[in-house]
Amino acid sequence: MNDTVAGTQGYGADADALAEQYESVTFEEVHGGLLHLYPTTPVRALDLGAGTGRDAAALARLGHTVTAVEPTRELRLRGQRLHPEPALTWVDDALPDVPVLTERGEQFGLILITAVWMHLDATERARGMRAVATLLAPGGILAMTVRSGPVPPGRRMFDVPEAETVALAEEAGLRVAHRGGRVDLHGRPGVRWSELVFIRP
Repeated sequence: MNDTVAGTQGYGADADALAEQYESVTFEEVHGGLLHLYPTTPVRALDLGAGTGRDAAALARLGHTVTAVEPTRELRLRGQRLHPEPALTWVDDALPDVPVLTERGEQFGLILITAVWMHLDATERARGMRAVATLLAPGGILAMTVRSGPVPPGRRMFDVPEAETVALAEEAGLRVAHRGGRVDLHGRPGVRWSELVFIRP
């Protein structure tokens, strides 16, 4: 699917370096400030734009039944090799419309969108939030980590105002549970991350 998905440019070609980068930090380091908001009892979880599956595998080890969505074939194949957890299923699908899962009518108690949202333009973000809200079960948690700062060469990224993301989520019927941020774990100059958590009432 990656040839037709906006925002995945360069990811297939750089898959080896990206896999090493992704796996060099832990799920706990990336999500540490948000973990207290995640479900503590097993749920169906979705990692949208799972990369090499670091977070999806961690969720599976915590007892969740996890779907890892990754449109870039090269990353998806590496993830399947690196993280063969039996409770982890890989799907070739993508934002903004997530057509495969949407057509199945699936819903999830936890959805992660980590380092993905800034690859979508404004129109795609509006479509994407509506699709994600449909995939979120009542009482479910949506956790988003969004990058800001310099755009790496060969990448498609946009500056995403936090207020816009909040407004889109609220329009889609979600409620803000957390707003925060953190520094870049790889120490890249000028790069920061906003952290947003929403709940579907």
